[in-house]
Amino acid sequence: MTQTLSRSDELSKSLLKTAISASRRGFLAIGVFTAVINILMLTGSFFMLQVYDRVIPSRSLPTLAGLVVLVIILYAFQGVLDAIRGRLLVRIGGVLGDQLSAGVYDAIVQLPLSSQSHGDGLQPVRDIDQIRGFLSGLGPTALFDLPWMPLYLGLCFAFHFWIGIAALIGALLLIAVTLLTDALTRSPVKASSGFASARMSLLEASRRNAEVLRSMGMKGRLFARWSKSNQQYLDTQREAADAAGGLGAASRVMRMMLQSAVLAVGAYLVINQQATAGVIIASSILTSRSLAPIELAIANWKGLLSALQSWKRLSELLNRLTPAAPPMVLPAPKKQLSVEGVSITPAGLQKLVVNNVSFRLEAGQALGIIGPSASGKSSLARAIVGVWQTARGKVRFDGAAIQQWDAEMLGQYIGYLPQDVELFDGSVAENIARFDPDAQSPAIIEAAQAAGIHEMIVQFPDGYQTIIGESGAALSAGQRQRVALARALFGSPFLVVLDEPNSNLDAEGDRALAQAVAGIRSRGGIVIIVAHRPAALAGVDLILAMSNGEMQAYGPKDEVLKKVLEPNRIAPVRPSSSGTLAKA
Repeated sequence: MTQTLSRSDELSKSLLKTAISASRRGFLAIGVFTAVINILMLTGSFFMLQVYDRVIPSRSLPTLAGLVVLVIILYAFQGVLDAIRGRLLVRIGGVLGDQLSAGVYDAIVQLPLSSQSHGDGLQPVRDIDQIRGFLSGLGPTALFDLPWMPLYLGLCFAFHFWIGIAALIGALLLIAVTLLTDALTRSPVKASSGFASARMSLLEASRRNAEVLRSMGMKGRLFARWSKSNQQYLDTQREAADAAGGLGAASRVMRMMLQSAVLAVGAYLVINQQATAGVIIASSILTSRSLAPIELAIANWKGLLSALQSWKRLSELLNRLTPAAPPMVLPAPKKQLSVEGVSITPAGLQKLVVNNVSFRLEAGQALGIIGPSASGKSSLARAIVGVWQTARGKVRFDGAAIQQWDAEMLGQYIGYLPQDVELFDGSVAENIARFDPDAQSPAIIEAAQAAGIHEMIVQFPDGYQTIIGESGAALSAGQRQRVALARALFGSPFLVVLDEPNSNLDAEGDRALAQAVAGIRSRGGIVIIVAHRPAALAGVDLILAMSNGEMQAYGPKDEVLKKVLEPNRIAPVRPSSSGTLAKA
């Protein structure tokens, strides 16, 4: 366990290190530009100093003209560098997002299969957007400018000791305001993120179940729950905004008061002939510039905290990823599937839902898994196709444990029809072809014909190019199930696992399913069917009966059905009058 966590930490650090390394040159360039920009920021102060101390006393118009031309050139150069710095920050945000997007996508897909998910599961994407948005704003420029504060304070001391003291006192007061801002906003910003995720999750659930809400009068009650979550989000947002806004206003007032104080100190020094008039104006500008990064940092502190928390969440998320070593490319499975003492625990739970199940299937065989509800049938199917990890035992293809396969590679040899059919927004052809951009039309049509839906598809308005909408909303439940069956058959996979494949099928669909099973067996594939209705078991030769997560019987279909239908058996299964398999 410790070794696994260590490898996971290494993976996380590797991904984050790669993301930062990809932007290292950009940050270095920004540091160089910031140095030049801050030196050019002295232009205004020295211009005023020269005007008051040289031009006005000498009444030299050529000197004034030369200074004006020089200042225009320096300001233009500063503006160009500032624009480049802003663009670099935007691109660094894009690079960080690109580097982390693959790992974040993997996490979004993997974590629901390995742990209980909370919220809508899309927080990592919002975290990347938060980091990218912060880098595209003014917050980072303030952070890069902060190290240059000593330069401006030093120049203030160079003008006069008391001018430097006034500027230093102002800087310390603003730093105290910054620390207070952090203390007052950190907690509400963190809480706001959690409430934002909860309210978006509830909204998404309401959108998916709009028919249920409308038909059973649940909309008002769900709105009340969402309204409570939304109000908590708004309250924490308001708390953070009030703290940051109030302290930001205080910092602006303090900076203006400090400028006036510096002018007053300068005037006192001029009256006592300890400084020139130019020093008054120059020191006021320098003081304002030295404190501007602190004021800007306070104004963007909320965004900085959100970005830091997003980075922390991404780091923790990537720590939970299972490190994937480059797998060996194994030959395509052709001979057998073996399940060896498999026990299964659902993600995030400790209870075994499948305990010590073992069987072996050879090429050309078909297995039916039967049993009452909650007997572990679907859980076993998920483990066989690699969706769930086994707590104990192994699933092997031609002797190689499923963990030795790359998931994308093994997926080519597996067809899976889950109990809850999910299709994606796109065309019928794209869904059947598993969104493979290189899929050929003959292979797509072959899968549709194997599922018995080719004639149905060509009757659609646009045939195979018909857009089915999100979750296949344009299709009926039976049509969705048959398209998903065609997707499972695409590419002639070696193993096809069908979980309740005829739950929404009519008689024609049942016949097509039986023909599909026969076709898989005739080409040397293996079929596993999880079923309650006997019609789905017509093409199988073996039966595995389960109850309470354990094997009750396994063997030839007729023998097992006879055994489990005997009275006084533990959790026996019998055909009901409606034609379904039911617990006696």
